[in-house]
Formats: sequence, structure tokens, C-alpha cells
Amino acid sequence: MLLCLLNFFQHLILVMNTFGRIFRVAIYGESHGSNIGITIDGVPAGIALSPEDFSIEISRRKSGSFSTTPRIESDIPIITSGVFNGNTTGTPINIIFENKNKDSLKYSSELCKKPRPGHTDFVSLHKYFGFADYRGSGHFSGRLTVALVAAGVVARKIFPCSIDTKIVEIGGKQDYQDLINKVVEEGDSLGGVLETVITGVPIGLGEPFFDSVESLISHIIFSIPGAKAIEFGAGFNSSKMLGSEYADSIINSDGITETNNCGGIIGGITNGNSIIFRTAFHPPVSIRKKLQTFDFEKNTIDEIQTTGNHDSCYVLRVPPIIDACVSIVLADLFLIRQSQILQK
Repeated sequence: MLLCLLNFFQHLILVMNTFGRIFRVAIYGESHGSNIGITIDGVPAGIALSPEDFSIEISRRKSGSFSTTPRIESDIPIITSGVFNGNTTGTPINIIFENKNKDSLKYSSELCKKPRPGHTDFVSLHKYFGFADYRGSGHFSGRLTVALVAAGVVARKIFPCSIDTKIVEIGGKQDYQDLINKVVEEGDSLGGVLETVITGVPIGLGEPFFDSVESLISHIIFSIPGAKAIEFGAGFNSSKMLGSEYADSIINSDGITETNNCGGIIGGITNGNSIIFRTAFHPPVSIRKKLQTFDFEKNTIDEIQTTGNHDSCYVLRVPPIIDACVSIVLADLFLIRQSQILQK
């Protein structure tokens, strides 16, 4: 009986850390563990894939600018399964990224008694009964997003399309470089808004209701640490419009519309127009300024100052992560659509 329960809970944990139906990804690892990685299932056999295919997208995500973390990893993808003689085998692909540039001494077990405000210290303590790896935010760290970027590279091998994510504003400003410099010098941080435009998507991807394209994109976008809001097409502004203003007039036989207030999605299904959405990210809470938190050992409110390596404006590194997340969703929807066509 006990063995049956253990097997059930192991299966449940696996399900909770996966995304997708046919093109399925499972992410694992901690920021200061030996490595992080991702397992990708549902990839057809015979697709050319090598470590060099990942270099451009991984480089886009790297830190190095004035407002990003000084922690720089080599991020060389180690493909341990699913690829043979330079081609996918059709079995699960596993990709590992080693954690080498880490300073775990900057993270003390005191974080369990005195959690950093806005961090996962408090919730992870309760979620995992005190056993969570708190170093560098552990499994909650943005470090794991390099695995999402890797999965996105594989996804684009299955369903290539044009995805362009650009920063719209940082700290509420479109001209933000001087603001970033000022805020970083003050020991504070900034969030921002990014816009994603996807072209070349065929009509008919997605399902009504629970697996709508908006639902799936939103689901995976919120797996990116710091994502707080998302809107498609006219978004929140659509609530201020008249129906006659919002309706996108169809102007040709391909379904192209005069406007794109729906953001390329109708009834949860792609309509052949560009998919457009915007994502808002909160500012990092790992800052040099002192903040207040509750000391559970002393039962008092106390000051705390975050140590370690952190981004002051991680939004600068987010575009390739969003692109990868979208690629994962579209590859899965494409494979689902192909199965529907075959059934027909």
C-alpha cells in the first residue's frame, strides 16, 4: 500500500513539473545545484540537432550589461539523450546546463528564519516543509530559464515561425537607459513591459475554452519568474471600446483583418493574423537597499539586506525567454493540429 502511494505521489510531482500535450517539457534543478536541465518529449525522429544550434538564443539571454547579474555561466548545452549522430531519435531529449559560477556562501540558512520580502523564501519553506534549497532562490530562480530557452530552440525545429519580442518600456519610460543607470546606482531595481509579435502562424491552432491559445501562452509565460500581467491585442483598452470599434473587419479570403484588436486569436483559435501580446514584469526584489521583514526566531519585525549576485533589471534578458516559451506552445499546438488533420 505504501509503495502504491509513493508511486502515485512521484507521478503527481512529475505532472506538476511538465507542460504540453504532445511536445512535453519537464524542467528540473536548482540555482546552486550541480546543474539544471530540461527533458523534452514528443520530438519527431530525424531532426538535425547539435549543441551549436543553441548558441545564439542562449547568448541573447546571458548577463553582462551594467544592470544584470555578474554571475555568468558558460551555458554549454550537454545533450545526454534523444540525439544520435546529430539527429533526434524520437525518444525523450535531455539537456543539462552545469552550474559553475556560483557563490553559495552568500546564502545563509537564516533566510528560513528571516525571509527576504518579495522572495520565495517564506512560501518555499512551507511548500516543501523546510527541505527546499534556498541558495539563489533554488528551484524558483531565473537561472532555470536557460532550460526554457533550450526547449524553445528544439520547438522551432518542429514549427518555425517569426517571433519578435521587444522591450516597450522599463520603469514606465520608453527612453530608459538613463533611468536604469540612476536606479542601479541607488541600489534599487526596475521592471518593465515587453511586446511580442508572432507572424506566420496558420489558421486553426488552439482549442476553445481551456486550451485556447491565450490560455496556453499565458500559462507558460507565467512560468517566467517575475511575470505579473499579460494582455492580447487591444487588451485592457478593449474594455473601453464600443463593439463597432473592437470588431476586426475581415478584408480578404485569407482572413486578414483591417485591425487586430483580437491579437490574432478568435475563440481561442488562431485566425491567420499576427498574434500580439504584452507582458509586464515586476522589478527584482533582490536589491542593495534595506527592507523590512519578519524575524520568525525573534518574533519581531527587522531589517534585511539581500546579498548575492542579482539583476537590477532582468527585463533586458527576458526577450529570448518569451520567444522560447511561445515556441514551445506553438510546437505543441502544431503537433496537435497535425494529429487532427490525420484523423480527418
